[in-house]
Amino acid sequence: MLKYLVRRLGQMLATVAVISVIAFVVIQLPPGDFVNSYLATLSSGVVVTPDMVEALRAQFGLDQSIPVQYFKWIGNLLQGNMGISFQHQRTVADLLAERLPLTLAITIPTAIFVYALAIPIGIYSAVRQYSVLDYVFSFIGFIGLAIPNFLFAVILIYVSSKYFGGNVGGLFSPEYELAPWSVARVLDMMRNMSIAIFIIGTSGTAATIRVMRGMLLDELSQAYVETARAKGLGEWRLVFKYPVRVALSPVLSTIGFTLPALISGTEITATVLNLPTTGPLLLNAVRSQDMFLAASIIFILSILTVIGTFLSDLLLVWADPRIDL
Repeated sequence: MLKYLVRRLGQMLATVAVISVIAFVVIQLPPGDFVNSYLATLSSGVVVTPDMVEALRAQFGLDQSIPVQYFKWIGNLLQGNMGISFQHQRTVADLLAERLPLTLAITIPTAIFVYALAIPIGIYSAVRQYSVLDYVFSFIGFIGLAIPNFLFAVILIYVSSKYFGGNVGGLFSPEYELAPWSVARVLDMMRNMSIAIFIIGTSGTAATIRVMRGMLLDELSQAYVETARAKGLGEWRLVFKYPVRVALSPVLSTIGFTLPALISGTEITATVLNLPTTGPLLLNAVRSQDMFLAASIIFILSILTVIGTFLSDLLLVWADPRIDL
């Protein structure tokens, strides 16, 4: 076990190092840099000379080669300094300190919502195949897969504002946006967060239901299940003792990608819902080529990915004893 942990730790560090290089380079592949993006936002009456452009590039350190910029960034990062955001003129650490806690406050409950809802429904649909509820869950699952999260968010915003006079965007209702913290404000935030969790988790729940149902149906048709059933083992005890544990393997293997996907993969949805998370922050950083901010967020996501993959591997060993570390 210790040898496995040491080997995996080395692999994780190597993976994160490679991803940091790729992320930093890819961000700078599009033509131009942050200075070009910044100059494009200036009014047409502003006269910009080549000397001013070179001075701006020198100010932001963009006059150096990409390898020099990378090693400067990674060296500062290892010392806990993520650099300065060109666009916001603030430290990256401060920006992430504002956004990351709120992001995790939405992401972690969303992941729990997805698995807590999808796994039992998938099990029931497989055991009660072709029942009325199986058809209902399958229909809802297909709808959830077919409608993108951001479109679902737009539909809810429209229905809420037109027919109920409410607002499902942001973390607070307008009357609590600038209000001091109170029990009412906390409850309002939790209500808005629950709506965001429901919207963001819809597609993941629908996909996990289909995977769980399909894998369990395949296991229920195996000979060992028929043998155990013929020996008189109770149906639900039989299902949970063997087939469910095996069918969980594909679901557990996705845990490593769920957390970073929820953090970074909902930029459009978070923008539509006006959520102060890292998704829109990353999207704007990439669009403006704010390399330190974008690279730092991607670096954090890569760390979450390798840690999540490691945890999913351990869960796979627990769920299926046939898997060897």
